[in-house]
Amino acid sequence: MDTSKFFSLEGRVALITGGSRGIGKMIAAGYIAQGAKVYISSRKAPACEETAAELGPNCIPLPMDVSTVDGCKALAAKLAEHEDHLDILVNNAGAAWGVPFEEFPESGWDKVMDLNVKSPFFLTQALHGLLKAQASYDKPSKVINITSIDGLRLNPWETYSYHASKAALIYLTKRMAARLIKDAIIVTSLAPGAFASEMNRAARDHGDEVAKNIPMRRIGTDEDMAGAAIFLASRASDYVVGDTLVVDGGLVNAALGTSIDA
Repeated sequence: MDTSKFFSLEGRVALITGGSRGIGKMIAAGYIAQGAKVYISSRKAPACEETAAELGPNCIPLPMDVSTVDGCKALAAKLAEHEDHLDILVNNAGAAWGVPFEEFPESGWDKVMDLNVKSPFFLTQALHGLLKAQASYDKPSKVINITSIDGLRLNPWETYSYHASKAALIYLTKRMAARLIKDAIIVTSLAPGAFASEMNRAARDHGDEVAKNIPMRRIGTDEDMAGAAIFLASRASDYVVGDTLVVDGGLVNAALGTSIDA
């Protein structure tokens, strides 16, 4: 058995939404290091272009707002101008909203649910033709939904729509996987824990404090995220369908309580 190329993404084409910063950028850097051509998308064109310049010629900016179905269709059309197929789609763009129960607004509910649940479905639908264009059971295409451990456990904050959206996306991953496997497209989900990002300011700004409650005694690194995402995108995971990979240092599956003695 030759395992030397199990994690190679040489020659693969990937699209990562929310790819200009945070977890999306970590994944993009990992995929490029493994040989992939990576298109990154986000609402802000300057951020996309800055990240693409930083990550090199195999990173191409495709700025687009995917919070609407029209935006999803427009991004798919823009990608089709450059590529005749897509090997890897990472649905990473997301939003959070934290407000006390008594004050939680409809706008915060709708924004989060639309971007975190609706957009991954409709962007995958819009890209269905490109995803199945060169897919086969020997070399399947991959759709990776970035969910969260907040879809599996509660956090201390009143992020009602975020919790609901990530739990929904974990289950939607299973349903999409059941349909798209017929086209040799594998759908999985990656559920991060504490990684420093704009979405997780606690980990970004108070990493040492957050780490005290994590069994691994540290927050996640760029390498931790890239490694998990490379696994799900590569040959190494071709027999993993519909599952959620938890990358959290043990919070969901190995924490004994709400805190750990130092």
